[in-house]
Amino acid sequence: MTELDLLADLIGRAKAAGADAADAILLSGTSLSVERRLGRTEKLEQSEARDLGLRVFVGRRSAVVSSSAADPAGFAALGERAVAMARVVPEDPYGGLAEQASAPEPAALDLDDPAAPDAAALLARASVAEEAALAVSGVTNSEGAEATYRRSDVALMTSAGFAGQYSRTSHGVTAVALAGAGVDMQRDYDFASAVHLADLEDAAGIGHTAGTRAVARMNPRRAQTARLPVVYDPRVSSSLLNHLTAAINGATIARGTSFLKDMLGQAVFAAGIQVHDEPRRPRGLRSKPFDAEGVPTAARALVQDGVLTTWLLDSRSARQLGLRSTGHAVRGTGGPPSPAPTNLSMAPGQLSPTALMADIREGLYVTELIGMGVNGITGDYSRGAAGFMIRDGVLAEPVAEITIAGSLPAMFRELTAADDLVLRRGTDAPTVRIEGMTLAGA
Repeated sequence: MTELDLLADLIGRAKAAGADAADAILLSGTSLSVERRLGRTEKLEQSEARDLGLRVFVGRRSAVVSSSAADPAGFAALGERAVAMARVVPEDPYGGLAEQASAPEPAALDLDDPAAPDAAALLARASVAEEAALAVSGVTNSEGAEATYRRSDVALMTSAGFAGQYSRTSHGVTAVALAGAGVDMQRDYDFASAVHLADLEDAAGIGHTAGTRAVARMNPRRAQTARLPVVYDPRVSSSLLNHLTAAINGATIARGTSFLKDMLGQAVFAAGIQVHDEPRRPRGLRSKPFDAEGVPTAARALVQDGVLTTWLLDSRSARQLGLRSTGHAVRGTGGPPSPAPTNLSMAPGQLSPTALMADIREGLYVTELIGMGVNGITGDYSRGAAGFMIRDGVLAEPVAEITIAGSLPAMFRELTAADDLVLRRGTDAPTVRIEGMTLAGA
């Protein structure tokens, strides 16, 4: 039986057991990963998984069950168990299948790379990355390098007539380098991933960057407490987009627990700032033709010229808010859908990173963030950080054991983006500068 045949059978059994409506998802895939450290293979793992999720509705009540055995012989019992669970839970006035689900449209997303590397190829990639890291002057040790390959298959069906499936591959490489010794040791890393092997960044470049970053962090100081401009390196600036999407998540808005709950259609960033969600980007790390409820995906500007234009909605949160799903539902096999972004990015600005910092007499350049001290209700922001001081427009001494603090509404309004956006990780932003943050140090 095909994946869709299995889901049709499962939904039929659930309906026969008394479900008024149902949907089912089958997630399957394979993965291969290897790790090398100091020239020796430390890990070689291969796995296969096939997980099934069934959601049933009995009136306004619903339940979700999951199984790692996609065996039709157990489908009747699985459907009966789900229906029995649904009958004893409270009613949910906003639950139900997506009204906007429709037959999948042809989408040239190019998410399935036929190249499937074996263990020897992955070991070679990891070796190249680690050797490049160790070759950097000042690097004294390695935490290893890892290379991975994964293939995932998604199949979704609903009792309302939707049926769709797609596959995705990913290739990755990671390197972690150490510089110095004893209590003066510093650690840093780099990684890359891509849907197609041909697009994966060079392993030697990843290793070299990891080593260079580790050496640059040697002998950090603890900066003095001050209020100053803060510049976020691209590998941490994307975290600001995560805070944005958490604040515009439809479930959070429906509960009224977001500092942006009253800001739809209002300016939340400085003029010129654009934030895009692109679920149909060819070869995108999070691209998909439809969401976890069968709603077709579409590109959206979440922020247009600084103005917040939309919430991220699945069907349930859309009903709560009297709106329509934006096609952002995600789910695993063991729970109901919830909203989440796909390929998220902040558009580049006009200034180079060098020009962005040129007028900063004293500031902070952040390369690492620690902890999650963010209050989603008030927008208060406080996180541990490490990086470099900026003095007279250029990077100076490394600093560590500091905290940066501010308020996300004010930080968004005072944000300026550089022109160095690179789409690497699914959530990407260029170098950004934020005025007037508090650095708490010595």
